[in-house]
Amino acid sequence: MLSEFQDTLLQSVKAYQSTELVKNKYENVLEHLDSGILLFDSEGELSFINVQMAKLLEIPRQSLIGCNLLQMLRHTHLTRFKKRKILRIYRETIFHRKKYHELIDEYGRHWLITVTYGDQMDGDYLLSVKDVSDYKRIEQTAYQNDKLAMLGKISAAIAHEIRNPLTAIRGFIQLLRPHLVQLGRDEYARIILTEIDRANDIIYEFLNSSKPSAPQKVVVSVSSLLKEVVLLTESEGLMKGCEINLRLPDEVMKISVDVKQIKQVLLNIIKNAMDAIEEVEGDHAGIIDIGAHLDGKFVNISIQDNGNGMDKALLAKLFDPFFTTKEKGTGLGLSVSYRIIKNHRGNISVDSMKGSGTVFLITLPLA
Repeated sequence: MLSEFQDTLLQSVKAYQSTELVKNKYENVLEHLDSGILLFDSEGELSFINVQMAKLLEIPRQSLIGCNLLQMLRHTHLTRFKKRKILRIYRETIFHRKKYHELIDEYGRHWLITVTYGDQMDGDYLLSVKDVSDYKRIEQTAYQNDKLAMLGKISAAIAHEIRNPLTAIRGFIQLLRPHLVQLGRDEYARIILTEIDRANDIIYEFLNSSKPSAPQKVVVSVSSLLKEVVLLTESEGLMKGCEINLRLPDEVMKISVDVKQIKQVLLNIIKNAMDAIEEVEGDHAGIIDIGAHLDGKFVNISIQDNGNGMDKALLAKLFDPFFTTKEKGTGLGLSVSYRIIKNHRGNISVDSMKGSGTVFLITLPLA
């Protein structure tokens, strides 16, 4: 009888140890996930927080265990920005019963918040936070490429539809020209033909700008390219009260690019920088800093201004075709620049804050 009891007790101890081993294994997995994890029990108290979530909150884990939401919000180490975000997450996921919520933090990173609760959780609430910034960038790039491809198709169709009647008008004016000469109105024919040719040139330029041709690449020095661009923009900068500074490293950096297209991109960004500086009210000394540095097998070209800057909503639409904040703008400049850089197997990004200026970063592969 005693031996049976001992066997049963031994089996129970082994089962407990096995259960604890599995529990510790799963806790270890949760501890080191790249997603932040919070687990609140049915009483609303925090029973588990992993390493990643503690890093995101920038608070020691042990000081949070056992806290409810209100106590967390009163924590002295929690920033005001994070408090606002936690309240918003609570409102969206718990109050409005949304199981998914997306937000952007103070550094511009995208986060996906998922809340799991219900019968399967026995009254507990599991909250996970994952950085989805890379996925958002990929999604935005695909979306941007789709829009630019559509723009190219629309442009080609418009150009074709307008060119056909212009060709017919030009032909009939040339047939009528001898009659206009007899009437002493040859000047009218000349003006009409000149304006038709101008309209054709505008269509051609629009078609080329909306759908850049394949780059005709040559190997050039980054330093000489940037010096030429500064030379072309210095006089306009002086007239608009902008100081253009060029800072180049000692290393020789060479890239294989279509010089005309890359100049178009750089000139467009610098022109936008001048316009942004003009928007600043009061006596404001405009500064545009242009620089380049090596980054592995790539060259990073930066253009920074101290202009008016942009908010996040404006940044999200910056490379959209036909999107412009200028009264006489076409909204094609930056969308075309985006396509040109992508055609060169490079990347273009922008960082800005309202009232604090803007930085464009162009990355191109070395030759």
